[in-house]
Amino acid sequence: MTARRLILASTSPRRRAILERADLDFEAVGSDYEEDMTLDLPPAKLAERLSQGKAASVSAKRPEAVVLAADTIVVLDGRVLGKPKTPERAREMLAALSGRAHSVITGFTVSCAAESRSETASVESAVVFKPLTPGQIDAYVATGEPLDKAGAYAVQERGGELVERVEGDYLNVVGLPLDTVLAALARCGIKPRSNSHEPH
Repeated sequence: MTARRLILASTSPRRRAILERADLDFEAVGSDYEEDMTLDLPPAKLAERLSQGKAASVSAKRPEAVVLAADTIVVLDGRVLGKPKTPERAREMLAALSGRAHSVITGFTVSCAAESRSETASVESAVVFKPLTPGQIDAYVATGEPLDKAGAYAVQERGGELVERVEGDYLNVVGLPLDTVLAALARCGIKPRSNSHEPH
């Protein structure tokens, strides 16, 4: 069997960096799937459904490739926190997260259309925030970083300074649970170029 091409159905620099670090040969192709955060599903199932939609959108255009798609959501008290888009909404989210634990769930789909197979799963990590002052929240929002991030923070960037600890898979919080994804990719014949990747 000839080696299949891996496509990351995302333009997320965070997900690209994770796959590059794992020494995977891939190309990134943005999905035109319209995310619907209002679907009446439990959070993990919502993340999985959104990843399936993204994967199907790219697989339809590139059926010969193995497509990896993912969607990361932040959940507080059972409520999904999306991307705040505005500074006001970012402040509200960060104030709600302050001093508390919340869940970060990444749903992912590996689709191999040529073999009519697809695998979808999700991984959940817990993140505990430090207690934040209004000044700290304002300073972080002023950087602009939170506006396009689920839950209004990026753990691998300045947002990491707001976090007390991560329980579970750190890369899952960044946007891709690498070890779980690598196992799914291997079942579709996709492996790192070298064997240098060690589970974290």
